[in-house]
Amino acid sequence: MKKLAILGAGDFQNPLILKAEEKGYETHVFAWRSGDIGEKTADHFYPVSTAEKDKILDICREIGIDGICAIGSDFNNITATYIANELGLTANSVETVERSTNKHLMRETFAQHGDSSPKSILVTPENRESVDISEMRFPLIVKPTDRSGSRGITRLEKQADLQSALDDAFSCSWEHAAVVEEYVTGEEFSVEYISWKGEHHFLQMTKKFTTGAPHFIETGHFEPALISNELVERTKAVVSHALDSLGVQYGASHSEVIIDRSGKPWIVEIGSRMGGDCIGSDLVELSTGIDFVGGVADVALGLKPDLTPQHSKGFSMIRFIFSQEDLDALVQVQKDCPELLCNVSKIEPFDHAVTDSSNRFGFFVMRGQSLSQLWKYLPIR
Repeated sequence: MKKLAILGAGDFQNPLILKAEEKGYETHVFAWRSGDIGEKTADHFYPVSTAEKDKILDICREIGIDGICAIGSDFNNITATYIANELGLTANSVETVERSTNKHLMRETFAQHGDSSPKSILVTPENRESVDISEMRFPLIVKPTDRSGSRGITRLEKQADLQSALDDAFSCSWEHAAVVEEYVTGEEFSVEYISWKGEHHFLQMTKKFTTGAPHFIETGHFEPALISNELVERTKAVVSHALDSLGVQYGASHSEVIIDRSGKPWIVEIGSRMGGDCIGSDLVELSTGIDFVGGVADVALGLKPDLTPQHSKGFSMIRFIFSQEDLDALVQVQKDCPELLCNVSKIEPFDHAVTDSSNRFGFFVMRGQSLSQLWKYLPIR
């Protein structure tokens, strides 16, 4: 039995644990003990923070794991890649993951390889007072160099608000650094791929819904994106070239893009891991029939992923709970068409402000055979 180490035990990682066990792999799960579901579903659970790379490495070496992976987390992706490279297992290079988890290094890489990417400036506590944005066009986006989930993001409308926006970004950043970038207007999408030996296999294109300015917290996602085949092909060409630029060879990738009014795709960022928010764990398989999660487990174990659809294509969506209006929509689904519901999270009390993706109140996932079945439940505000 192959032994797969998995980093993270929460709701978004649990599908990987269950899928690996379904495929006959022995799961060894590492996470800070907090009562998460993966602590119970794992074959073996180790209460070790995923920040303790060398401690996990020692345990994995002793176990004799055959692969290691994580889904939906840049932080865990860094740890998994470090361990895989130390043990000679299948994974991207450490340098590739550094470039795909640090937004400044990512922008530098895209600029060097001619990928369509917004102009960007690195800001640190040391240069924050002297940073020159005079040649950049407002509005601008300020965000941490090394976080995901809409944390610390601000749309900047004027110079006077720069320092407070930097404070927000620095407070969220692991390395206390930020990027200031020109803002590209257009429709937001993500593009989901899986790679094997440097060959990138397109899986799906996702339409993204957000709260908009100033913080752009994601309110929901829909698959497949309702755009022309021409635009899909144009976006695939841009993303696959950028994956090559980053050096992605193996596993899932999640590319966020904006398509402007002229039809040009711009790369917002690319993660060399599955998209969070149930995109990789639920929506791709529901809309395409392809076992994306199983493919990620296989690749980590050095096996070529089987991308044969297991069922017919359809439409899938997730809606996040921000307000009573969203909760009312869930209640309506449960009343009118409960057979379309695939996943409903625990709903947290409405006792705090939603400031980023980590503290929304819950979500529900749906699948339908037609667009009309899902359209009225999309989070279009």
